[in-house]
Amino acid sequence: MTEHSLLLSSPPGDVDDVHGFLEGVWSSNPGVVPTDRMAFETAVIELASNVIQHADDGGGVTWHLTVTCSPESLTATLYDGGVSADLSLHDRSLPDPLSESGRGLAFVQMLVDTLDYRNSERGNEWSISKRRSDTHD
Repeated sequence: MTEHSLLLSSPPGDVDDVHGFLEGVWSSNPGVVPTDRMAFETAVIELASNVIQHADDGGGVTWHLTVTCSPESLTATLYDGGVSADLSLHDRSLPDPLSESGRGLAFVQMLVDTLDYRNSERGNEWSISKRRSDTHD
């Protein structure tokens, strides 16, 4: 099992930093099959984008991302100290096709096995998990 962490402040940090971070995760875990990697990475990037866009109250937001790769699953936890989210993750569906927003969390749920959110003393806590379709690392 490997664990990787990234601490960012946005701005200036952005999703390009997350892409670079995930390149290092995959370099350390070459046994992750491309389909698992692509789905998980897309979900992580979408969560990071949501934090950058919605958690910033105008003064920037600092956030911490941890990715863990085990032989059974890929997990990510993202903490941010930004504006609390008031939302429900149950039965999220895609919005009207003409809507300009509202697809992100529904998309994340389609890509991973679990998506959880809670507001804690650390701030907003997002957690995702995806079972690996391969059996080695």
